[in-house]
Amino acid sequence: MRPGDTAPDFALPDQSGTVRRLSEFLVDGPVVLFFYPAAFTPGCTKEACYFRDLGADFTAAGVQRVGISRDAVEKQDRWTSEHDLDYPLLADVDGEVAKAYGVGRGGLLKAVGLPTKRTTFAIRADGTIAEVIASEVNMNVHADKALAALRAS
Repeated sequence: MRPGDTAPDFALPDQSGTVRRLSEFLVDGPVVLFFYPAAFTPGCTKEACYFRDLGADFTAAGVQRVGISRDAVEKQDRWTSEHDLDYPLLADVDGEVAKAYGVGRGGLLKAVGLPTKRTTFAIRADGTIAEVIASEVNMNVHADKALAALRAS
């Protein structure tokens, strides 16, 4: 997926089990969709909490935050509660959405419980991708760059 591409629509359960669709989020404006390898890991927790901490900035820009991983609904719910996350976390348990976005992994990293590449998509309200942010080591760059890209769109 590259800037200018249309983001694939999907339907996945959130941390409460409610099925959510990208197309429904987009009705309310742009979306930052961030894929993370696994809840409760240090890097993913840092990234998710940074998205939480910038909540007012995202709200002021009219941008929604949505996280997605291969974790089960129940794990997403525990992680949300433990870290007071204030946005939807979607459970892509079979990895089909990660595959559609080109962020699935194979090999050793998948085997050790990190089946998804840390990648963020800044998606305009019309469903086109404004920016793709991929960094496995800089957890804050995802929120910062996605917000900047959607503010500029």
